[in-house]
Amino acid sequence: MAKSKDRITEYLIEANKGILFDELSDEYLQKAGLYDILHGVPVPLVLDDEGMSTLTLAYGMARIVGGDINFVYSEAYIKYIRLVLGDQADRVLLSEGVRLASEGDYESACMFFRAVLAFEPESCDALYLYGRACKDAYEKGSTEEREESYVGNFKAESLEVFELLTMIHPEFAMGYYFLGYGYLNLGLYTKARLTWRSFMELTEEGSGVNSDTNGGADIGELRKEISQRLSMLDEPVEIENACNMIMSGNYQGGLAILESYSKGRYSKWWPMWYYMGIAREAMADIDGAISAFKQALQYSPSNTDIMRELVQIYEAIGDEAGRTKYAKKIDLILNSEG
Repeated sequence: MAKSKDRITEYLIEANKGILFDELSDEYLQKAGLYDILHGVPVPLVLDDEGMSTLTLAYGMARIVGGDINFVYSEAYIKYIRLVLGDQADRVLLSEGVRLASEGDYESACMFFRAVLAFEPESCDALYLYGRACKDAYEKGSTEEREESYVGNFKAESLEVFELLTMIHPEFAMGYYFLGYGYLNLGLYTKARLTWRSFMELTEEGSGVNSDTNGGADIGELRKEISQRLSMLDEPVEIENACNMIMSGNYQGGLAILESYSKGRYSKWWPMWYYMGIAREAMADIDGAISAFKQALQYSPSNTDIMRELVQIYEAIGDEAGRTKYAKKIDLILNSEG
């Protein structure tokens, strides 16, 4: 499974750390016709109620291959899995992954879906289910204590997988459904709108898309849901465009738009105040910039990017007390995270 960066291997390896390894005897390997594949290769000792079987061994290997895409014996493990499970290897592993996910063991589910991707890297089902499992894993943090890096890495992995899914399988509507939510969670409202419009186009009446072709989902209900979401995106998209205007140098135009939302339902959205501060600073309105950045800090108190802007301004105007105040806050936050 080719990836630019593997974000979650460390968590999956941790989940597999209790698995023991041993080599099968040459006598057994010769008898089973596995000598050429597994001679000198340590295998995971994963047992069920009846001990170890060819199936439990294949499942154990899938966990290891999916848990660490750089595992040294992955090629041998994949050969064994495909030999034992035959043409249905992907179906069997996907089914086990779905079972694990249904029990809330999303990390193990990820391993099985990644194992399929190791030998079927463009599998629509494996990509879809892997993206779902990553999403479920980080959302589990809402009811269970999770470190911030865990949530961030699984969230980024899920987003990348759904992006890949829509590129490889542009006809698969559910990829756009989940990708839209991924963009929405990142505040990328324009991308969310474009992605959900693709979902609506793919699932319009007469398209032939149904629950059987899109992960068992009730397409009619999902269309109603996304239609409502789309109707609520006009204002966030305008705010996002205003922020982009400021980033591209149109400070006055972007600021005018953001100010029109400063007392409405988005008044507590910290990025809006942050970009208002950027615009005012660029327009030499120092007092206005300081006020906007401080407003942004009210809604994002530990945001060191905002604090750095204040440090920079106070340093430029020679306010040592102000510079020191926010520099110390930055150090305190970074040290507590370390």
